[in-house]
Amino acid sequence: MFISFEGCEGSGKTTLSIALFQKLSSMSYPILLTKEPGGSNFNLDIKQILLKFYNQIDFRTEALLYAADRTEHLKNVILPALDKTKIVICDRYLDSSLVYQGYVRGLGDEFIRTINPLACQNLPDITFYLDLDPKIGLQRIRTQRSQQMDFFDLQNLTFHQKIREGYLQIVKQFPQRICVIDAQQPLTLIQKNIENKIEKLFQIKL
Repeated sequence: MFISFEGCEGSGKTTLSIALFQKLSSMSYPILLTKEPGGSNFNLDIKQILLKFYNQIDFRTEALLYAADRTEHLKNVILPALDKTKIVICDRYLDSSLVYQGYVRGLGDEFIRTINPLACQNLPDITFYLDLDPKIGLQRIRTQRSQQMDFFDLQNLTFHQKIREGYLQIVKQFPQRICVIDAQQPLTLIQKNIENKIEKLFQIKL
């Protein structure tokens, strides 16, 4: 079982992926929680390069670095866990590149898919997209982590609105895989909605 979480900044995807991990762990399911970029020690080095030189390198170079991160992450972390029949929960995956580099950076879907062949062959069973008005997302991150904001957090509203547009385009492409969740709902209600969806899809009791 491969589950991914996607969303704009401040949507709560990291909090919700951790909550689902804790829920499944408490029920003794074999499980792995990971993230992109930076899902292993090697990948952390790539993440640091991306954060340090973001907006200084060519957009294609940026996309290739994310693709390299994802390939290593898949080969060394995700696929071995799935081979051991573990449940894998990933905070961001291929959809993030399709949105941030493909849509926002203007590189296009075809380019992103071409440089991510392994990821295209190993899509999640279900992706939870936490949909949120970018204004609310920005308010949340400025309140919750004002001292730890990264490049993405510091971008203007127009940038974040374009990210949301990109995600909504991806949702149309993958309606069977991507489950849209209203991220303005109370956290407990969102968690319950996610658990209900997983119960129905995988025939397990949470």
